[in-house]
Amino acid sequence: MSMQQVVGSLLIYDLTNSSVILGAMSFANAIPMLICSLFGGLVADRLEKKWVLLAGQTAFALVSLGIAIALTTGFLSASHPGSWQLLVVSSALQGGIMGLMMPSRQAVIPHLVSDEKLMNAISLNTMGQNTIQLFAPAIAGFMVNSIDFQAVYYAMTATYVTAAIFFFFLPKTGTTTVRTVSIFSGIKDGLRYVWRDRIMLYVLLISFVIVFLSTPYNSMLPVFVDEHHLNVGAKGMGLMLSISGVGALIASIALTSLPKKKRGIVLIISGLALGLIIVAFSFSKLWFLSLVLVGLIGFGQSLRMTVANILLQEYVQDEYVGRVMSLYLMQFGFTSLSAFAAGVLTDSIGLSWTIGGFAGVLVIISLALFMFVPKIRKLD
Repeated sequence: MSMQQVVGSLLIYDLTNSSVILGAMSFANAIPMLICSLFGGLVADRLEKKWVLLAGQTAFALVSLGIAIALTTGFLSASHPGSWQLLVVSSALQGGIMGLMMPSRQAVIPHLVSDEKLMNAISLNTMGQNTIQLFAPAIAGFMVNSIDFQAVYYAMTATYVTAAIFFFFLPKTGTTTVRTVSIFSGIKDGLRYVWRDRIMLYVLLISFVIVFLSTPYNSMLPVFVDEHHLNVGAKGMGLMLSISGVGALIASIALTSLPKKKRGIVLIISGLALGLIIVAFSFSKLWFLSLVLVGLIGFGQSLRMTVANILLQEYVQDEYVGRVMSLYLMQFGFTSLSAFAAGVLTDSIGLSWTIGGFAGVLVIISLALFMFVPKIRKLD
């Protein structure tokens, strides 16, 4: 998935040279992810999570293999002008798979560790992802430059299969008793629970706002590394994502020992800091400065994501874990929606003003949250 961040966006931008189509691919990913996440939460509460994870990982492998074959046969290439639509379709499929699988991936953690070790487990899980983020993007960028896009997709297929094998050996965790019988009733019951529980509602809303306004920069990285901005190419993009992974890894390590207090303030401050840093990154034309800022962005994103995850899983009632986490994971859909909006605006007002504008709004909202929402500010 970390390699996908590089190769998917680079490939479609290479085929179309259009920031709008780049954003459209993210939009195609967002819609099925947002819809399927609601069902994914109920799936996580009703079905054995191990088998959900195994099925989802296998489906990812099949989608990746399909793109690899299309590249090998030459169907997906500049000589076939409409072939880029296959990438949009694959992005939509991946969004649906992720929406159904990811709630189980998060909800399984409390079943594998004791309550007192939940924060450590979530932090270590994030640290594992961030460790991969150090190497995978750089490897993907190197492989694109040295071999071709298809080599990365075959490598991705192999890693998805490997992950599926590991999931097979995961212990069974059982299912959660859900009061409702109907699928749609179960979803409505989860939504009502979140609406009644103000902690759940506020943490989710803050996460959505931060994600929507802070992540478009990541989707627009192929434009940032283009010759008209930083002029560093695929290798540069891979290095930037790896540096971001360094910052995220440092944040994950720090969070393993974070005390159980003032975490609401940490959540809000992470949004404020992200906004300020991304504004600076948007207008930077200096390669070294951009790398430093990307590392700080990675730190802030990991901090925000982990703290929100911990707050939700510590305060949620057991029978609603899957459905609450499905709502939390809808943030990935918001990432894609904001990327589409950023792609459209970039063609109109330019890259720096678009991404910097999103981040500037985040700064204003974060300050307002700090001053006017004491319930979150006082949350431990």
